[in-house]
Amino acid sequence: MAHYKLTTPLTEADVRQLRLEDTVTIDGTIFGIRDATQIRIFDHGVAPPADLTGGVCLHTAPGVKKMPDGRYEKICIGTTTSTRMDRFVPGLVEQYGVRAVVGKGGVLEGSIQAMQRVGAVYLAIVGGAAALETLQIEEIEEVWWEDLMPECLWKFRVKDFGPLFVAVDSHGNSHYRAVQERAAARIAALEL
Repeated sequence: MAHYKLTTPLTEADVRQLRLEDTVTIDGTIFGIRDATQIRIFDHGVAPPADLTGGVCLHTAPGVKKMPDGRYEKICIGTTTSTRMDRFVPGLVEQYGVRAVVGKGGVLEGSIQAMQRVGAVYLAIVGGAAALETLQIEEIEEVWWEDLMPECLWKFRVKDFGPLFVAVDSHGNSHYRAVQERAAARIAALEL
């Protein structure tokens, strides 16, 4: 298990070096994304208004305050469960070049396979750590599709964002699958 400090945009080489259970901190840009934005992109066929190539997408719908000058001030930026947005992950990594997805709860087999094909990872964040996440986000730099508030597309500038846990690596390994397999083996052993 190793720790990596990465700066966005990420390359395929950046993520291929990561192994299951490594930890990561990120500097640079992270895109906040949630259900409504992804529905617009994938179900309605509207291209993202930002270049996501090499990007890191954080599953979030942040609590913010709009300032008189039009900027947004961060109030609380936490992470939401990724599994319900799993159907969008293959498109993010294969069509739009996203290299890392950050969230809670994991992703399913189709997403794991897509990440393995193109070189992307799923980075788990500690649930309930919104206060720390909010501090690590230095600024909300841009917001697109404000009509979807708070599920807009957000551009956050981050410093030392994490630590994040490599829960799905680009080699097809999944922490979640491993836990399920261990649980199934224990249940089978109890039934004997």
